[in-house]
Amino acid sequence: MTQDLRIPSISRGPKIKVFVNGQGLVAYHGETVLAALIAAGRRVLRKSRIDGENRGPLCGMGVCYECLVSVNGSPNRRACMTDVEDHMEIGIDDSEDM
Repeated sequence: MTQDLRIPSISRGPKIKVFVNGQGLVAYHGETVLAALIAAGRRVLRKSRIDGENRGPLCGMGVCYECLVSVNGSPNRRACMTDVEDHMEIGIDDSEDM
């Protein structure tokens, strides 16, 4: 994903690099993992455990648990409640088209 959906007029912290499924992604200090993923155009974060259906963020404030990702090898982390860190490894299950 090369499109950046961030609003250009908003000031941000320093630029950092995170890795999503091994692929580099630009993020900014102070953003959540979810904000960085959405800005990069990511909509699918995992598959439903019941029927494999695509799942993405719903509430964005830590209540619904729909934005679960792995962070630095630790599974089931809420992307909306986790701040990005330089060289963070984020794992999402987006194996089908978004």
